[in-house]
Amino acid sequence: MATFVQEGDSIDYTPGVDLAAGDVVAQGILIGVAMRPIPANTLGALRVRGIIDFPKEAGVAFVEDFGESVYWDPIAGVATATPTAPNQPLGATVRPAAAADPTVRVLVTPSLGA
Repeated sequence: MATFVQEGDSIDYTPGVDLAAGDVVAQGILIGVAMRPIPANTLGALRVRGIIDFPKEAGVAFVEDFGESVYWDPIAGVATATPTAPNQPLGATVRPAAAADPTVRVLVTPSLGA
């Protein structure tokens, strides 16, 4: 028998280092965002679903009104349109972002089929 635990928009997480609010954690096929500071070795929560503004790769534009694929570059720490490794699926845009914009607004959707 299955037992409901929580909604699934956030997951419990204990970081090995201090996380600031807004820090992005990419692990396996999930990408989460610390919504509050989480001290090292302390249980906190990462948001794994929702609409979040992410720092964006400089010079990259997302031109569709919504629905363009967005990937997380764990090396540079930015959202990008490039789907190749080591980048991981992040979600889809919910509004355009010009090349000069510092952020892109993303509907974060876990890539559970990866």
